Amino acid sequence: MAEDERGDLRWGSIPGLVRAAAEQYAGLEAVVDGRVRIRYEELGERVERAAAACLAAGVEPGDRVAVWAPNSLDWIVSALGAVTAGAVLVPLNTRFKGSEAAYVLRRSGARLLFVTGTFLGTSYVASLRRAAAEGPGTGPLPGLPDLRDVVVFAEDAPETFRTWTEFLADGADVPRAAVRVRADTIRPGDPSDIIFTSGTTGSPKGAVITHAQTLRCYEVWSELAGLREGDRYLIVNPFFHTFGYKAGIIACLMRGAVMVPQPVFGVDTVLANVAAERISVLPGPPTLHQSVLDHPTRDQHDLSALRLVVTGAAVVPLQLVERLRAELKIATVLTAYGLSEAGGIVTMCRRGDPAEVVAATSGRAIPGTEVRVTGPAGEALPPGKPGEVQVRGHNVMRGYYEDPEETARTITPEGWLRTGDIGVLDEDGNLRITDRIKDMFIVGGFNAYPAEIEQLLGLHPDIADVAVVGIPDPRLGEVGKAYAVRRPGSTLTSDDLIAWSRREMANYKVPRAVEFVTELPRNASGKVLKTELRARRASLA
Repeated sequence: MAEDERGDLRWGSIPGLVRAAAEQYAGLEAVVDGRVRIRYEELGERVERAAAACLAAGVEPGDRVAVWAPNSLDWIVSALGAVTAGAVLVPLNTRFKGSEAAYVLRRSGARLLFVTGTFLGTSYVASLRRAAAEGPGTGPLPGLPDLRDVVVFAEDAPETFRTWTEFLADGADVPRAAVRVRADTIRPGDPSDIIFTSGTTGSPKGAVITHAQTLRCYEVWSELAGLREGDRYLIVNPFFHTFGYKAGIIACLMRGAVMVPQPVFGVDTVLANVAAERISVLPGPPTLHQSVLDHPTRDQHDLSALRLVVTGAAVVPLQLVERLRAELKIATVLTAYGLSEAGGIVTMCRRGDPAEVVAATSGRAIPGTEVRVTGPAGEALPPGKPGEVQVRGHNVMRGYYEDPEETARTITPEGWLRTGDIGVLDEDGNLRITDRIKDMFIVGGFNAYPAEIEQLLGLHPDIADVAVVGIPDPRLGEVGKAYAVRRPGSTLTSDDLIAWSRREMANYKVPRAVEFVTELPRNASGKVLKTELRARRASLA
């Protein structure tokens, strides 16, 4: 029997999970979004109405539906509604510029897009319209020929787009039975989402994850973390990221926890929410927890309900773990390691692990999976020896969307996913990540990929050659530094290039430092020697 067709999946699919949660936890609070508070029964009803509207809009099983919006109740309802209608969810990074979002929409062939209106002073609708104004399409955005419908989370929308209210109204005549029939056709092995992630080639690739994989991975996550019914979970991690969507929304649905979405990270807002909503669960990158601990007015907020923190995505200082336990009296502090290609989770610490293990490692392989460290020839290495981290099991993606060649390079014939990360296993199987083969660095919890940034910087008319590496930053962990070669006669300055970058790419990708050089160090085959650049890198002053 195929792994995805096993009969012991409790919910069968994400729509099955939503329906079960609406019934089992009907009277419990489900989502708190500003002044709006809804219970699980109402959440289930809203998701079904959104699914009905998707059916009315012509969404068919397997169609890709994208969401480009910050954390909110509307994100939760639209995403789960689309998946309930049989669609494959494509979350878009809210830090994207219009051209970056258009690339993912085009690459995925998205048929329907839910988009926020204005967020952080930027009109996402205007940004996207500029990026996709020209092309062969006859739909709302000519540059995106597959996109037939755009729904805006706002009170008004441009001509050819619809508001969220109008979209829901258009599905009012679709009977509930039709929604249930559609949801019941979804099989555990069907794709549930495509998470786009960049790699060494610089172009984002879509990791295809199934319903069964999502359910198994986050049932495991919920169990290892100790998530409980009635927990109040502040979801600061963005929903477009696996950590926010699956360790957040999906995990809460499984356990009957309360979702409190926060659209933007701001430590003042975090402190206010934790106190006002009696938050008990606060996952996030180490920078979030460090900011909470160091805030000058921390003691003026009642943080006593906090009991569970799960972190990762960067080196976690031992002092941070000890301070969370000692100063905030948080009973459970865990670290984990994952990547989109493995459903977002590969290893995780266990409750009861000593602080030294939590801080120095990312824990052990989750149940039902294997983790190994390999040498240059693909041979398994013993504990204590660094090599490439590989994982095999139910969490490994089905492949990159419509990219068999890249899939074959990433997943071995034996089913091992090559993560591109370098790590070391200890005698107990705990994994410590030591470097990144793919050169990725992490800016405040966001993965930044030098190859992608280099491609964008290369579009500047005064740049002849460029390489990007990560450098230490006391607040964000790491930030980008660009080594650039100017074109002859150019007077481009560092400030000029950084300002240009802020207009052309998501903020976390923007280099914080630029050093102009006459040429980049390269080996005999022409490859940039980034080890040499890292050797001379320096932190920002």
